[in-house]
Formats: sequence, C-alpha cells, structure tokens
Amino acid sequence: MPVLLQAQINKMKDILEDVQTEQNDGKFTLRFFDALTGNGVDDARIEIINQGEYTTDAAGKILFNMLPEGIYYFKFSKKGYIAAQYKFEVVANTIFFNRFTVSPRTELGAVRIVLDWDQSPADLDLHLIKAGAYHISYRNKINSGDGAAQLDRDDTDSYGPETITINRTDNEADYFCSVVDYTNLSKSNSTALSKSKAVVRIYNNNELQDTFYVPLSKTGKNWQVFKITKGNITGLYQIDNITQ
Repeated sequence: MPVLLQAQINKMKDILEDVQTEQNDGKFTLRFFDALTGNGVDDARIEIINQGEYTTDAAGKILFNMLPEGIYYFKFSKKGYIAAQYKFEVVANTIFFNRFTVSPRTELGAVRIVLDWDQSPADLDLHLIKAGAYHISYRNKINSGDGAAQLDRDDTDSYGPETITINRTDNEADYFCSVVDYTNLSKSNSTALSKSKAVVRIYNNNELQDTFYVPLSKTGKNWQVFKITKGNITGLYQIDNITQ
C-alpha cells in the first residue's frame, strides 16, 4: 500500500477511535504529535488546569472524563521538548480540535513555525519568505541559500503538522509567513481554508511565543499569517487569493 494512503488511513482510524471513545466510554481524547516527525509523543505529562494530570500513552494520547462546554487550558511537558501551555474548546459535547503538535527543543535563537489543521483540505502548504533572500516551501525545502532555514516536514494528507525552522534569525530582515490551500488552488471562491481549523504556532528561544488561528467566514486560498520585522512578530489576519 502506498505510504501516503496508509498515512491517511491511520489518521482516519484515530478520528473514528476518538468518536467511539466519546460515545461508548464517555471519555475525551487529546493527541500529541512531534513537529519534526509527525509521530505520537509518548510519556509526556499533561496537566489540565483544575481537572487533573495525565501521561500520554504509546500513541501520544490521553483519555479523560468528558467536560461541559467551555475553554480549558493545559500544560504540556516532556524532556527534550518545549514545555508550553495550550488550550482546547468543548462545543456540543465534543472537543473542537483535539490534535496538538509539540516541538522538540531548538538551539537558542531559533524560531520554529508549526501548522496544524483538520481533515479538509487535504493539503495546506506553509510558506516563509525572507525579503530579498529566500522563500521556503514545499518547492524549496532544504536550502535557504545560507542554510539558515528549512522546511522540516511537509504534509499532504490532512491534519499536519507542517513545520519550518529558522535556525538563525536576522533581526534586520523582514520575514513573511503564509498558508496556501494547495488542494483548492484553482478555486478563487473557495471557503475551505477558512473552515480548515488551521492554527499556526511560533516557538522562539524554546518558548511558545504566539498562536494564530485561521480567520473564519472568509473566501480565498492564501492566509497571510504574520510578519517579523526587526524581531517583532505581528499578526496579519488576512485571507486572499494572492499565492506565493
């Protein structure tokens, strides 16, 4: 069986398993994945604030009693990974999005950008442009000219993660990050990107610095996520049809 098809099947099995666990056992599931490999992260400590502490299993998941509607915060920690606080939302007796990509620790001064999304569209692409220097994406994954940035992981079968790392940031340069809906690239009136539940997280100096959620109820295939100017990150919050 082709590797891509097998990956899609495995992800669908995870989703069906989580739904059945809710319906049959009255338990919610959170899943945690490595930003560089996409594999589940086992033996991580998860503290859901005011609810309890859990340890991820071999598949990188935890189970816990279902909770009322609302927003819940939790802390993730594991040796070798960036410890951070995240949140999930319970809506209509289910978790709005229960998959979280966590980042291995980086060298000091490095910036890591991680994209997650839902089942549809199948293929979202993460782009990073350093003005006047390079453009990192699935087209140019490895080399940024000076070796300072690379696409660590490309995902084409839903959910992500897709990851870019800037190993050496230039505080005098301008950077621009965007997400392109490759699945619907020919459809200028598509709303699929806006409905994708896409989220971009930025890790800087081994801390979770910023989180950006895709704007809702918008038409277009290109999400302008943020820019970095002189080391300062600014959200752009815009969806249009200008592809990179």
